[in-house]
Amino acid sequence: MEMIRTENICKNFGDLKILKDVSLTVNQGEVVVIIGPSGAGKSTFLRALNHLEKATSGKIYIEEQLLDDRKKEINHSPLSKKEKNELLLKMGMVFQRFNLFPHKTALENVMISPINVKGMSKEEVEPMARELLTRVGLADRMDAYPSKLSGGQQQRVAIARALAMQPQIMLFDEPTSALDPELVGDVLNVMQDLAKEGMTMICVTHEMGFAKDVADRVVFMYDGSILEEGTPKEIFTNPKEERTKAFLQSVL
Repeated sequence: MEMIRTENICKNFGDLKILKDVSLTVNQGEVVVIIGPSGAGKSTFLRALNHLEKATSGKIYIEEQLLDDRKKEINHSPLSKKEKNELLLKMGMVFQRFNLFPHKTALENVMISPINVKGMSKEEVEPMARELLTRVGLADRMDAYPSKLSGGQQQRVAIARALAMQPQIMLFDEPTSALDPELVGDVLNVMQDLAKEGMTMICVTHEMGFAKDVADRVVFMYDGSILEEGTPKEIFTNPKEERTKAFLQSVL
């Protein structure tokens, strides 16, 4: 089953073209890793998927339903606002920065969205939140405030917070780029476990080892376009495009 399909997504900021006809299909349970140099449009593409950015033009399908059909940033999708919001809730997103509420504990940070957005009761949410924090290795840090957590621990709280909304798709926007090198492994391990459990994932990352080991497909973006895609073996051992070869030589 197709979980996400984009057709000719474009994003312009004035005369600056950030995304140029980006078309991508991600199937259920697939892990797609997007790599490429800074400024290639990788993060903007993720943000367009969940409406943090409005695409200038193009179509976005979620579970084969037309979420976006944009022309000049106007959405012509036949879905109601309620239906669009329900589709958007199928996607969870983890950012470079953790964006936790500093005055709330790890447990409270994970509980807040299901209570405020989904209208679930505290009694429903708390056991789930505790289970998620245990799952990401923070069973002993549930009552800690963000200021008392390391960057890696904060990012794992952010992953648990996204999972608390019970998404069908997880989007990761360079989730380890703000971390000290010794903290990266714990976050990647959580992501790897999610992949093993069958979560559909799109990950923008500079962690090439993660891309090699976990991805079903690697997508190389350059200058706002998808230049090449294939299995990790195809991309890392036999890339076809010169730009891909040059990028991999610079990062490996």
